[in-house]
Amino acid sequence: MLIRIVKLTFKPENIPSFERIFETTKSGITDFQGCNKVELYQDLKNPCIFFTYSFWDKESDLENYRASDFFKEVWSKTKQLFAEKPEAWSLKQRSMSNKTMFN
Repeated sequence: MLIRIVKLTFKPENIPSFERIFETTKSGITDFQGCNKVELYQDLKNPCIFFTYSFWDKESDLENYRASDFFKEVWSKTKQLFAEKPEAWSLKQRSMSNKTMFN
């Protein structure tokens, strides 16, 4: 499984527009092959910062989504609302024994 985390910082006046875009498109994202779930989080200290977490079966599923017309349309609307350049990470889950590195 691959987890894609994207940090998005919006101008305060654009937050409602982004929330509308997210709500109307999240089911379209999860309809893509290999996408299991999409979640949205808002920073507690700075309400202009959001994070999206999307869960993919494999990297090629994410890349197919990112190459789609659907993504290009949604991203073109979303990027107009940014206050800062977005940041993104693709992560894989690591299994660990019962002991963690913090014990």
